[in-house]
Amino acid sequence: MPFTHDDPRVEAFGRRVESAFAGEGSGHDWWHVWRVWRLARRIAAAEGADLLLVELAALGHDVEDHKLGRPEGTLAAWLAEAGVDAATAEAVVAIARRVSFKGAGVPDAMPTLEGRVVQDADRLDAIGAIGIARAFAYGGARGRLLYDPAESPEHHASFEAYRKTNSSSLMHFYEKLFLLKDRLHTPTARALAEARHAFMEAFVARFLDEWEGRS
Repeated sequence: MPFTHDDPRVEAFGRRVESAFAGEGSGHDWWHVWRVWRLARRIAAAEGADLLLVELAALGHDVEDHKLGRPEGTLAAWLAEAGVDAATAEAVVAIARRVSFKGAGVPDAMPTLEGRVVQDADRLDAIGAIGIARAFAYGGARGRLLYDPAESPEHHASFEAYRKTNSSSLMHFYEKLFLLKDRLHTPTARALAEARHAFMEAFVARFLDEWEGRS
């Protein structure tokens, strides 16, 4: 069933994103966007953020993600097509450009509450059971190994270094996913992250036990 919403601007924009992301196989598909949108709504309600801005930014947060190859300006164009005013669109674009994790050593300050809400929602979807599934889906889509025992985690000091990494899917837990819990902004997201983080830790411990034949 197509995306629906009481606000025609949000519905039109959501349907544009849904159409573009349907069938994407790297873990950055429409259902990732939908889950981030749902989480962002929940966090926004608890934290008192502007709901329209949060919803649009959550729906659009991956439109120009570097991993997906769309050119700069795509997000603004899609927002304009949906009837979103220029000031709101500018705020959405500003949030979207800051959302993504860019390396363990790269600062990622988010100046607005709405941006912090969307970034938290995106990071929650990168951890826990869904996060595990997405990590291996992305690794498979990029031809990466499940694990290489000879690897050591890298503390990427720049976005360029992080973007060029080709480490195994399991190493991604040490280079990003295990770091996210402590980089969340809102009390609501931090509470939700506890169980998801613990689930990942248990999974990786079990993975390594099975890899070594201990379990």
